[in-house]
Amino acid sequence: MTTGIEPACQEVAYPEAVNLPFNFSSVKAEFEFRAPASELQTAECYWVIIQGTATILEETHTGLKLPHGSLPDWLVAKHPSICIGSWRGKPLRVVSADSNLTPPPPFVCKDFNASDESMDIQTLTLAGMAKQILHWDRQSRHCSRCGAFTETIPGTWGRHCNVCNVEHYPHIHPCAIVLVKRGDELLLTRKAEWVAGRYSLVAGFLDFGESLEECAIREIREETGIEVCNVRYVGSQNWPFPAQLMAGFVADYEAGDICVDLNELEDARWFRSDELPLLPGKRSIARWIIDNFK
Repeated sequence: MTTGIEPACQEVAYPEAVNLPFNFSSVKAEFEFRAPASELQTAECYWVIIQGTATILEETHTGLKLPHGSLPDWLVAKHPSICIGSWRGKPLRVVSADSNLTPPPPFVCKDFNASDESMDIQTLTLAGMAKQILHWDRQSRHCSRCGAFTETIPGTWGRHCNVCNVEHYPHIHPCAIVLVKRGDELLLTRKAEWVAGRYSLVAGFLDFGESLEECAIREIREETGIEVCNVRYVGSQNWPFPAQLMAGFVADYEAGDICVDLNELEDARWFRSDELPLLPGKRSIARWIIDNFK
């Protein structure tokens, strides 16, 4: 395997949801995940450098690659780096860069949602994992019960408060995302902040006391006014923006006319399966569901 760039014309196939980017399966053959206390002692590292919604990579003649070796001398890290395991036998360290930093050539800043999808699946997955870990590290420095500083629990990603003795562990937020079908039509929705013309699936966070299926039904009803039945699970994707688990479903139309919740959406409408609008990138579970179940 390589971490080179995928040709822009290459069609990437994800036969199952588990094969999607950000899921561990794409890196497990060469990545050993480790808690921060078990850091490998060597100066030869791979680096995941996160800058906001992007990652900084080295542009080479074989494609975009993770920086390798010592921390680049042009990078002033916002916080100490974190070793999250080993990649191809060498430590993989993650660090955040200041938003005002412009990396010098041959380094480039690539957004996670870049339309060219030039990061290969392994690099994208490692960068997504790094972003999720940095988010947890930033959110967990203070105890949510008493506000005191927390300390790492050795051998884990947990944090311990020495004042009130509460232990905290990474927060993963479950979401339901669902494709609604009515004959040969699909219910698609659009948020105002998305790229012009792009539509996707209804999605939302799990609420107290809900199953994932109940969450899917409620979100469809609240956002579009549509009632559904026959809700069935089809797959999931880790979504590190900042820490979601997207559980995918397909459902059948039961009743109702579209009534858009304008606090959540700009538009919702039925599209024929052979006349679809601009859709999310193939690396999202939304697109995977549409492509496989339309």
